[in-house]
Amino acid sequence: MRCIHLTVAYDGTEFSGWQWQPDRRTVQGAMEAAIRNVTGESLRVVGSGRTDTGVHAYGQGVSFTTASQLEPAVLLRALNANLPHDVRIMQAREARSDFCAIRHSAGKRYRYLIHNDSIPDVFARNRAWFIHETLDIDAMRQAAQGLIGRHDFKSYESAGSPRLATIRTIRDFTVTRETTFDVSQRIVIEVEADGFLYNMVRNLVGTLVQVGKGKQPASWPTEILAARDRRLAGPTAPPQGLYMLRVYFSTNDS
Repeated sequence: MRCIHLTVAYDGTEFSGWQWQPDRRTVQGAMEAAIRNVTGESLRVVGSGRTDTGVHAYGQGVSFTTASQLEPAVLLRALNANLPHDVRIMQAREARSDFCAIRHSAGKRYRYLIHNDSIPDVFARNRAWFIHETLDIDAMRQAAQGLIGRHDFKSYESAGSPRLATIRTIRDFTVTRETTFDVSQRIVIEVEADGFLYNMVRNLVGTLVQVGKGKQPASWPTEILAARDRRLAGPTAPPQGLYMLRVYFSTNDS
């Protein structure tokens, strides 16, 4: 048996998240159907993260074992020909036999987009969170910097997670404002860590927005870490602004 490692991009708008569900359209289900059409095998693929309904990906990591002898480049073309229009395999390569997209993940980077203008962008309604109040980008940036490092992020974990350990290391946390070609204002938030808790990125973004609106000081997101209480942090940002940007793997694993 061979192990194949894929990098997958998808528009999450019309999917009920990554994970397979009966009678629901999911990314995992679409991937497995395409593999079945190409190789004749009914198998379960492993994703490096379980994105929620409406969440997008530029670089989801996927692995699966197969008896097929098709070369990775051939598999890439064949699978893309059998995938729906909103999923594409960007890269395919053969990995070592015990590689797993979950176990061998060394970290992830996410991007969150906020459309921050007086009038909603009709083309961004499934791609970004619209906020009409002008956000204080400098305060948000200061708040994000205070969260970099190794901390207990229990206050930023939504209920329903099976994880017992809540300590994670944020390696990078950036907040920038961009003016797009149509003169609309877009805030781009990127966060990279060795791992993330359930809804952690969306909860962090919702908390930064409270700071950006002037409802809380820039020190607030750091101060609530010690409480380990989700109720004290900001609201969960909506899913449509979130993108899994990249998954990092050890060079010895893939």
